[in-house]
Amino acid sequence: MSVTAGKINMSEPSVKRIKTCLPLCKTHLSTAGSQVRQNFPTGVEESLCGVSTLLMEVSYRLEGLAKIFEQSDLSLPRVAAYFHQESVKELERAEAMLQYLSQRGGKFCGKNIQRPVTENVCAVLPGLEIMLDQWKEEMSVMVELNQLAREYGDPHTASVIKSQFIEPLVPKVKLVGDLLTSARRVGCTSDSTGGFGEYLIDQLQETLTTA
Repeated sequence: MSVTAGKINMSEPSVKRIKTCLPLCKTHLSTAGSQVRQNFPTGVEESLCGVSTLLMEVSYRLEGLAKIFEQSDLSLPRVAAYFHQESVKELERAEAMLQYLSQRGGKFCGKNIQRPVTENVCAVLPGLEIMLDQWKEEMSVMVELNQLAREYGDPHTASVIKSQFIEPLVPKVKLVGDLLTSARRVGCTSDSTGGFGEYLIDQLQETLTTA
């Protein structure tokens, strides 16, 4: 709060911007005047807005992969169900982040989600590699978001990111890494020539559906 020409300005005090590689929402409209907003730095708000969009993009990409494995020329129903399951969970994570953003008095700036680039995937191996890359990228983003919140003096956001977004990713990364190792051992390839190996991976029903 500041006083200018006898008038009270209720906007947030000027805070030095911290450099970050997070997917910020560049057109974000902050809700500095929100009644529920308290100790919620604009930099953190913009990052949460941008990261939630990233989570939606990941969800749509995984759903795109699920549809590929549902096609008759691949017909790997359990693999498709696994990718669909993770797509739903990723969308739930995005919604949870948006709910937290709203609870803190922040605002989500909706924008167009990019079309997922998965059309060239024709086998389990590259599909799992894409998923692993997504999880690793997401883990890196969440760790940086956690650190950013701490640097801005927002321990509550840092705690939420760690407990609700970082810790659940650890077993996901390990599972997909193990699946990739198994896929290579049974002869899966990056094209459609590893048919029997892909059949064996698809039979890992218990592993896939309980992930």
